[in-house]
Amino acid sequence: MAHYAVRESPPLRGEIPISTSKNAVLPIMCGALLTREDVRIENPPNLTDVSTLSSLLEACGCRVRRETGALILTASGFKNPQDEEDVRKMRASVLVLGPLLARLHEARIPLPGGCAIGQRPIDQHLKGMSALGAKVHFDHGGVTLCGRLRGATIYLDMPSVGATENLLMAATLAEGTTRIENAAKEPEIVDLAAFLSSMGARISGAGTSTIVIEGVSSLHGTTWQPIADRIEAGTMACACAITGGELMLRGARADHLRSLLFKLSEAGVHIHDTPGGLMVLGRAKQPFEIRTMVYPGFPTDLQAPMMAVACKTPGTSVFLETIFENRFMHAAELSRLGAHIRVENRVAVVEGTPYLTGAPVTATDLRAGAALILAGLCAEGETLVNDADGHITRGYERIEEKLAGVGGLVRRVCMP
Repeated sequence: MAHYAVRESPPLRGEIPISTSKNAVLPIMCGALLTREDVRIENPPNLTDVSTLSSLLEACGCRVRRETGALILTASGFKNPQDEEDVRKMRASVLVLGPLLARLHEARIPLPGGCAIGQRPIDQHLKGMSALGAKVHFDHGGVTLCGRLRGATIYLDMPSVGATENLLMAATLAEGTTRIENAAKEPEIVDLAAFLSSMGARISGAGTSTIVIEGVSSLHGTTWQPIADRIEAGTMACACAITGGELMLRGARADHLRSLLFKLSEAGVHIHDTPGGLMVLGRAKQPFEIRTMVYPGFPTDLQAPMMAVACKTPGTSVFLETIFENRFMHAAELSRLGAHIRVENRVAVVEGTPYLTGAPVTATDLRAGAALILAGLCAEGETLVNDADGHITRGYERIEEKLAGVGGLVRRVCMP
């Protein structure tokens, strides 16, 4: 059982290397199923989500080899996963659907799991696969798709990241041309498209609302370095905004974090874009308003870390969560530290206070756990973050070591 013991910390100073993006690596790992040849992924993050997906891919007949600084995937033999519990463990497992259908012309998965932050249906995935010619059947808590895929025009009712990724992968081996309209624009989508293109896929428009894929008969192996984790970079920028100080976020990209950087600048934090990454200086001094939106709007994954910033920022900050209906669970835990937060439906109002006090709190999901660690950096005494369910290690690689390396008083402790 993992806990994080956090104490009030001095201003953070130094350099934090930003890990490779979890949200980029997971779809790329699934994309490796589209070829029989070796796919080498450089510098994958050491996260439980990566390990869980590796196990699922092995259950699909994919050979997974771990070398120093790399993950090598070979899907020469290939099948549908037999153990449905492996699929239910994480949301990203639904991304095997497109590759399975594209190569085997048949795919079956149970409905997937993930963080309990609200409804995350896969209807857009299934509508898109159906438009590509797949027949969809529901039975016994799962879904089965079958059929040879043919190019089509697909309109997504909302710009779903997962649906865009799944359909993008499926369409690479479909006969003819596919257009995905109202597609997600996230940097991870652009990275996946570039990865698939390096395997021989023909893709244009990634990063815009319309992606065009010309199907090819086969893809080949490749070596790929995924992008840096913009959510980890944003979380560390929030850590600086809470404690003050001066942090170099090595490898972070300003063009992936514009919405966050504007909000931090409004709050009085200084940001400098450098060739090596982002320099973040100073503490938040003015309140701000956050409205989560699809990219390039403010990311829902950084709403919780920014709420931790608001807890100590003078004035009234307001949060409107438009993506997930149940993503304010961390507000109650932050209140245990003395934060002044009022929540009504999808709106949270935070009155900044100069005093937070350490207390036992619980990580209710991945980003909530990170927010509680950040709040503990500016709370008197000790904050003990209970992460018995392992949320934090799903998405943050050695967060306690990285913060401790720049002066944060954070350590991971094992509880009986």
